[in-house]
Formats: sequence, C-alpha cells, structure tokens
Amino acid sequence: MSEAASARSRLTAARATGTAGAPGSAGTKGTTGPAGIAGLEPMLRDWLPAQRWFAGKGRRIGRIEAVSAAELLPPGSAPGLLHLLLDVDGDCYQLLLGIRPSPLPPALAPALIGHAPDGPYAGRAVYEALGDPRLASLLLERLRSPGTLGPLRFDRDPDTPVRAGLLPRPLSGEQTNSSLIYGDSYILKVFRRVGPGINPDLELPRALAAAGCTRVPAPVAWYEAEPAGGEPLTLGVLQPYLRGSDDGWQLALRRLGSGADFTAEAHALGRATAEVHSALATALPTLALGPEQTARLAAGMTARLSATCREVPALRPYEAGLRGAFDALAASRGAGVPAQRIHGDLHLGQTLRTADGSWALIDFEGEPARPLADRRRPEPAVRDIAGMLRSFDYAARSHRPFAPAWADACRAAFCEGYARTTGRDPREDPVLLRAYETDKAVYEARYESRHRPDWLHVPMAAIRRLSEPQRPAHRMPPPVPGTSPAPSPHPKPPRRPLA
Repeated sequence: MSEAASARSRLTAARATGTAGAPGSAGTKGTTGPAGIAGLEPMLRDWLPAQRWFAGKGRRIGRIEAVSAAELLPPGSAPGLLHLLLDVDGDCYQLLLGIRPSPLPPALAPALIGHAPDGPYAGRAVYEALGDPRLASLLLERLRSPGTLGPLRFDRDPDTPVRAGLLPRPLSGEQTNSSLIYGDSYILKVFRRVGPGINPDLELPRALAAAGCTRVPAPVAWYEAEPAGGEPLTLGVLQPYLRGSDDGWQLALRRLGSGADFTAEAHALGRATAEVHSALATALPTLALGPEQTARLAAGMTARLSATCREVPALRPYEAGLRGAFDALAASRGAGVPAQRIHGDLHLGQTLRTADGSWALIDFEGEPARPLADRRRPEPAVRDIAGMLRSFDYAARSHRPFAPAWADACRAAFCEGYARTTGRDPREDPVLLRAYETDKAVYEARYESRHRPDWLHVPMAAIRRLSEPQRPAHRMPPPVPGTSPAPSPHPKPPRRPLA
C-alpha cells in the first residue's frame, strides 16, 4: 500500500469514528472532508508539477484525491485557510491554500494558483497560503496553543514557550519542502510529501536533545495529522533560528574562491558529525548487519546502479567497475556491520557554522525520495561520512580551475576529526566506504541527469575514479591537532543543494 493510500485509509477511519474533525467535533473550525477540493482539481493539476517539492515532474498526473480537507478559519472568513492532504498518484502531499475574493492584493499576486470556477469556493482566488503573512502567522499561533483542529494536532515542548506576534517571511531557494522564518527567533519547516510515521526531522532531534546532544537544534513545536489507532503523519516542525550563522556549503565555496584553507573547519565538522552519531547510537536502538543482510544491502546498491545505467547512458561504460565495489562489499563480511540511526542525507548544505565558530547539523529528514519507513531504518554510519566526502568533491569541482588538492585535504581532515572523537578512522574500512561513496555518486549522476545536466560532469568524475580497480589500503596519517568548538542550540534556515 502506498503512503498516500495508507494515510487516506487511516484518516478515513478516524473521520468515521469522529476523531479526525468531523463536522461539529470539538475544536473544529469547519472541516470540509474530501469534497473540499471540489472546483480546485483542474488548477491543482496545472500548479503541482511546477513546484520544486513535487516528485512527479515530467509525468502527467493521473489520480488526485483528497485524503483530508479542513478549513483552519471559520467558514466565510476572508481570507480563508484550507489545509489539504492530497493523494496524487500514490504520493501524499500537504497543501495550505489561501482563499480570497478576487482580485488578490498585488503583494500576493505571485502566489496565485487560480480561480475556482465552481464548488464551495466558486469565483474566489486560490493561492499559496505560506506567502500570505496573515495566514502564515496563524500557523505560529496554532503551534503556541497545543490541541486539535479538524484532522490536525498541534503540540510543543512544554518547557519551551513560543513567542507570539513574530512577522513571518518565506525562505527562498531550492528546497524539497517549504520553510518560514518568524522574526529572528524560529524557522518552521512545512513538509510537502508526507507519509504515516514520525518524520526523522522531528524524531531524531528530539532524541538527541533528550540525550544531551546540542549539535542539533531541538524542536520547540510541531503539528501532525492524527488518525485513530494509526501512526501520525508529521506535517511541520518549528525550531529555533540561528542568527549570524554560515551555511557550510556557501562557506566552503567562499574559502575556495579566496584560496583559503578549509581543513580546520573540515576537521571540526568531522568531530561534530561523530558526536551526533555517538549520541544517536546511545539514544536509539542499534544492530549489526550479518552476512545475509550485508549481501542484501550490496544487492540494493547493484540494483540502483543497473536502473541508473538504463537512464543515464554516460554511466554504462563504467558499470562493471562500479559493480565491483558492491560485489566486494557482499564478499567481505563474515562478521556484522554496525548499523544505527543516522542523518541520512549529510552534505555541506546540511551544516551550519555559528557565529562562535561551532558546527551544527540540520535537516534530518533524509533523502525525501526514499519511503519514510526506509529513512527510519538503522544504517551504517559510513553512509553519512560518504555523503560528506562527496560534498567536498562537489565544492572543489564547482571551482575553476578544479582544486583536487583542496578536496583531498578536506576529506582527510574530516575523517581525522571523526576518528578523534570515535577512535576509528572511517578509511580503515575501505571496502565499506568505497561501496557507499559509489552508491552516492550513482545517485548524484541520476539526479544531475534529471535536474541539472550541466552538473553531470561532477559525479561522472567520481564515477571514473571509483570504477577503477581498488588500490591496496595505505596507512592512515596521524590525526591533525585541534579542538572542537562549543556547540550551539540554534539552527538557520535549511538549504538543500545536492552537494
């Protein structure tokens, strides 16, 4: 069953028992039910494929159905606020729509989706509500006051009050979700593609906060769709906003552009990553992947390679060499591979260096294209390490001329910083590291081929290197000296560049 179908069945059951905001239930401001998209479907079919967060680009939309629909302001309010969960060809999406009489104020014109020709909103303008400061402010007010509203439940950390009256502004840039900044105090991430089960971007930071790890900001409030007897669907998370921080990706590019060294920062980032991994291993269950599980892991990597080679012809000459990395992983394991909860999509763009020089990790959602259940499974921590090593290479190859020595020095410093905290250098297991780096490069090639063909040369350079026969492992150099700066509990707006 798809995530959207699972969500629909659970929320339908909840409505049947009166717990999902049936008309007249306590706390409801006017639940409309699945009929709430009457008159909206044609405009949504045109609008959805143009959104950065929509996963079905390049395909004609087939089925579009309401999983739930609820008015979050009293019926007849101007503006109105309609919350939707939509099943679009098996994927479940969250939409927040503003409803106003036409014409829209000029400031809201860019947010226009269309005009409803019929149905309950006939003749009114329908637009992206997160671009309306009045409606965006309503979300913060709901998060300040825990409780239910139709199919939604708002909750917060009881020990952390949320300030009122903060002016919202949307965060621009490439994102697979939508984010709002409230004043200089909070950032709200609104998940767009959702499914049953707690989102790791809520689950893991809360677990880390309980374990005393301050490398990751603790959520202060969140909201969910809450079916009866089923897992909730995480819809949004409010976190502190870090003022004056540097995005790790942008910082690295600035250092490259000025010819400055980045190894001290890479070393400190390796230590911060190791601290987060250690805290996650303490806070949440771990396991060891036995030979059969490791073989299945390698088989999954091989299957992804085969599928990507069919889609990206440039990979085909290197397929046999890349497959060797996965075959070596499958053949190397007589003992178990440790697995635990990890970040799942770690790269420089998921890190922040604060004003005092410390590093924080953000955006624990994992790769949004993967099913939520997969993103919540324990995995070898080396997956995160491989992602960061690839990110250093991405940064170096974005520079003209290419700076391979910069990337090599950063990769080494990161691994040495990681080893300084854990006592084990990730390069001491070259078979495992190579397999994960290869799998990541294959993912990158597919992504770039689909979305940024001009960037395909970046993963292809790694593909050529990784497809070569593996050289014997060499002795690791001793760790470079350095100390880890004090951590900060505050995040900055998450950005999601691939690198």
